[in-house]
Amino acid sequence: MDMNDRCPDCHEVPPTSVTRRQFVGHVGVAAAAASAVSVPAVALARPADKQQKPETLVVKLYRSLSPRQKAKICHPWDYKDDRGLLRMHVNNNWHINKVRIASPFFTADQQEMIEAIFFGLYQPQWRDRIRKQLKDDAGGYGRSQNIAIFGTPGTGKFEFVMTGRHLTVRCDGDSTENVAFGGPIFYGHAARGFNEKKNHPGNVFWYQALKANGLYKMLDGRHRRQALVAEAPDESSVLFRGAKGRFDGLPVSELAKDQKAELQRVLAALIEPYRTTDRNEVVKCLKAQGGLDKCHLAFYQSGDIGDDRVWDIWRLEGPAFVWHFRGAPHVHVWVNVASDPAVKITAG
Repeated sequence: MDMNDRCPDCHEVPPTSVTRRQFVGHVGVAAAAASAVSVPAVALARPADKQQKPETLVVKLYRSLSPRQKAKICHPWDYKDDRGLLRMHVNNNWHINKVRIASPFFTADQQEMIEAIFFGLYQPQWRDRIRKQLKDDAGGYGRSQNIAIFGTPGTGKFEFVMTGRHLTVRCDGDSTENVAFGGPIFYGHAARGFNEKKNHPGNVFWYQALKANGLYKMLDGRHRRQALVAEAPDESSVLFRGAKGRFDGLPVSELAKDQKAELQRVLAALIEPYRTTDRNEVVKCLKAQGGLDKCHLAFYQSGDIGDDRVWDIWRLEGPAFVWHFRGAPHVHVWVNVASDPAVKITAG
């Protein structure tokens, strides 16, 4: 296995055995994003419901916490530790603190609010798939994940962060300026073991790679040679390069009209799992930096499971946009999207 196939710290800490009440909160959903980059609308499963949105629940959760609880999981907005600015850190498998969601540390009502916040960050039709990923990778929702809250919800800037194996996700109510998702996020899946086989059976995210590979097949010989790169970069290399940065692969500006339309459908597949507000924010940030035409698309020969030329590792990158899909030995996806490349994160 070469460097790009390794999965540092990917094996999870054994889950706790504490149970908690089952609860899934629904959040309002609206029309899919429409913008200058013409991202196709993603069909929604049902009309908007009337349950409270995640940001409202973060405020309620924060106000329900005891002083002891706040001391363990709440931090000032700009809190730093040895990982850097903690609310802007991302990794493939990390714990923002040692408190598991499904533990007596939280009351049953608090556990319900946390679960509603988390699943409210996804489209309703994706919640069962997210549950499958968590079960396959971490023994289920809540058993090994952690949360932290930065700032003071309800009075200004705040951010709720959940971490765990193959998971970093955020809820910030647009408190964090110039970024999508409140900061960098991570998702992944090892559906049937650490080393997945060709075609990644059961992997809920592999369809995204198939969409990208469909675009690769549309390229002519010259553009395929431009897009195909021998060695993939380190998967956690997702810091922004800026407008003058050097990027792997094929400039999107060289694609034909139908190929650009297909890339828009690839982007729609990438943002499909997330709630409408976060999808809109991705589109807004991408537009601010010049749209898809300022991006490059690269496919990597390294890590080609089965030597089938269905490229398991690929990357869409622009001045302040990185979506790195690593499908070997299983799926890891690193996402860092902003409207300004000056935004700083820490990763890995």
